[in-house]
Amino acid sequence: MSGNPNNVLRKPSWLARISAVWLVLTALLVSACAVKTAPPLPPTLKYPEFVYPTPMRAAAREAMAVDLGWRFLQNDDLSNAEREFSGALKSAPDSPAAKAGEGYVSLARHDYMRALDQFDLALRGAPTYAPALVGKGLTLLSVNRDSDARAAFEAAMKADPSLTSLSARVDVLKFREIQNLIAAARNAMNAGRLDEARTGYQRAIAATPDSAVLYRELGMVERRSGNVAAALEQFNRAVMLDPADAISLGQVGELLEGRDDFAGAETAFRRAHDVDPSAGYDRKADAVAARTREARLPAEYRALASAPQITRGDLAALIGIRLEDLLQQAPRTAEVITDTAGHWAASWIAEVAAAAVMPPFDNHTFQPRAPVRRVDLAEAVNALLRIASRTRPALQTRMASRPTIPDVNTSHLNYPAVAAAVSAGILPLIEGGRFDTERPVSGTDAIAAIDRLRALAQ
Repeated sequence: MSGNPNNVLRKPSWLARISAVWLVLTALLVSACAVKTAPPLPPTLKYPEFVYPTPMRAAAREAMAVDLGWRFLQNDDLSNAEREFSGALKSAPDSPAAKAGEGYVSLARHDYMRALDQFDLALRGAPTYAPALVGKGLTLLSVNRDSDARAAFEAAMKADPSLTSLSARVDVLKFREIQNLIAAARNAMNAGRLDEARTGYQRAIAATPDSAVLYRELGMVERRSGNVAAALEQFNRAVMLDPADAISLGQVGELLEGRDDFAGAETAFRRAHDVDPSAGYDRKADAVAARTREARLPAEYRALASAPQITRGDLAALIGIRLEDLLQQAPRTAEVITDTAGHWAASWIAEVAAAAVMPPFDNHTFQPRAPVRRVDLAEAVNALLRIASRTRPALQTRMASRPTIPDVNTSHLNYPAVAAAVSAGILPLIEGGRFDTERPVSGTDAIAAIDRLRALAQ
């Protein structure tokens, strides 16, 4: 070889310098990569609700890339996190962990549609992969699909029972979902959309089958729909769950009363009163009890309401039954009556005769089939008012009034009785301010008068 030998010496020196620079650059790059590819987890995770996507296989390369991606993600370095999860997919294209990781990156970026796609891809190959189920639930929650989110969380807890922190979130979602269902059902009911309301309450009950309130409100829907049997079923279920549900008990009472099951209605009202003494259920129970007694009375009595004209026997029964307590306050006289044997109202005739409310005629006959006129009713009412006024001074004052009645002047034989009945508000005047003494009394008129007298005497 010819030439300057120093040239030969320089060439290895140049190569040595290049090599040294390369080594330094390589060391720097390696050092930089080492720092970049191994970030520590921060003391406070950026996304603590995300679940670590543990690889399902024992592939070291996949596991390392997923772990690096997770570290970048929790440091909010989303670009490098995505790079690592993508790298994991290159080495393991079917990796549920890597797909779930990409889903979490998209969720962190609020790219919810892409996140759902990624989580669904992960679940397609591993339907019970808990990290993907949790990610899917969080994404669905972000797009206000609460019901679907709850289903995803429940599936995640089933797949991985250690995810106990999800329980509280599921409970909140259940409550919110039920509240929304109930609100929608109530709005539908108020708007008269009863089929829609029924469906809403049924869905709410399916979610919380132990809620007495929901059964009660469904019962209200069924009642408004005219489904008495279905309404009773729902109200009874409400009472089974909550024996102190006075409203449902009251509804049962009203429905049973409408079915003429007076004994059952009274029982329901009494129970409702025991729970809520201030709601007036005791008065309803008393009214039903009275109807129970009336239901056991003769058919002739029950027919009085539709009678165009009542008889003396009818009036005696009406007074004896509806004013029994008042009659007990009157002094008794022994009366002989010869024409009531075998009459359906014989026992009540005896009562009103003994109390001098409707005494027999001088020939000892009562004439139970004789028609009742307004003047006859006025005489009976006057006798009853005298009994009631003994303990009610204000009533005595009213009875003392002497109203002007065009067709019954003060010299009329029956004026005192007519005046008392009119002044007490028991028998109102009719057309032209007249009383019309000879006018026949219908069953409706007689019942109204006796009921007014009963209210006055109480």
